[in-house]
Amino acid sequence: MLFNLRQYKRFRQKLRNTATPAERVLWYHLKQRQFHGYKFRRQQGIGRYVVDFYCPRLRLAIEVDGSTHFNRDAQCADRERQQWIERQGIRVVRFRNDEVLRDLEGVLERLWCYIRTTPTPSFSRRGGLPPPSPSLGRRGTS
Repeated sequence: MLFNLRQYKRFRQKLRNTATPAERVLWYHLKQRQFHGYKFRRQQGIGRYVVDFYCPRLRLAIEVDGSTHFNRDAQCADRERQQWIERQGIRVVRFRNDEVLRDLEGVLERLWCYIRTTPTPSFSRRGGLPPPSPSLGRRGTS
């Protein structure tokens, strides 16, 4: 189990209930397959991490970063987190809060361009899922 581990359910719910204005604006355009027919989920658990939005078909995570992500420690943690997620065969694309709020059309256009031009990772094992991460235990716990 890589997605939505039970022990992080309340945390995911809290994040959904306390979404930033930028996350709410972007979600309005991603929900209910409005974005080119792709299904997105919000506050999706991937291992011990939670991404803002996730499209299972594209294996694509979208992160919307606020000012708390711009100091050195947070950037280092974000880099490690993103590398771990990418090792699971999931692409990550990031936008800043102010980008979403000031240039939503541009963000959506860049997202669509990224989707069209970046190959979706594919895996032949276990119904298309990547091999289990060595850092996860047998039952998906870290």
